[in-house]
This record gives sequence, C-alpha cells and structure tokens, in this order.
Amino acid sequence: MAQAAVIGVPDERLGEVGMAFLVGAPGAPALDADAIVEWSRGEMANYKVPRFVEVVDELPVNATGKVVKDELRARVDIDGRRST
Repeated sequence: MAQAAVIGVPDERLGEVGMAFLVGAPGAPALDADAIVEWSRGEMANYKVPRFVEVVDELPVNATGKVVKDELRARVDIDGRRST
C-alpha cells in the first residue's frame, strides 16, 4: 500500500464510521478491500475498523501534498457508497 486516507461517514447506530481510501504500491499485488477489513479486525479495536474500503488509483492532494479529504467526502453519498 502506497497511501491511505480515512474519512468519517454517517452511520445510524454509531453516528459515524470510517471509510478508507487506499492506493496500491507500484508493482505490488492488487489490494483486496475484504482482506483489509479482515486484517483491521484482527489488529484494531472494533470501532476503529473501517466499515467501507475503496481502492483508488490516486488520492486528491493539494499543492503541499496533503490529502484533500473534502474531495473524498464529495465522492460518497450519505450511506458511504460511491456517488461519483
């Protein structure tokens, strides 16, 4: 994995849950969203495990190289599914 970013998306029961956006490393095997969630369940507290995982080609970054999370939020609708 080359890059990762996590945003909060609304959840009826918990208020907000994590959604991870992952960028694979060049030459590495393809990332599997289900495998990432399984790994997270074994390594993290349950409330920290992302409920949604999306593998993307690149993350939106600004001129200083910081991830623009507002652009990530704009990509998903209220249920955490991809909207654009």
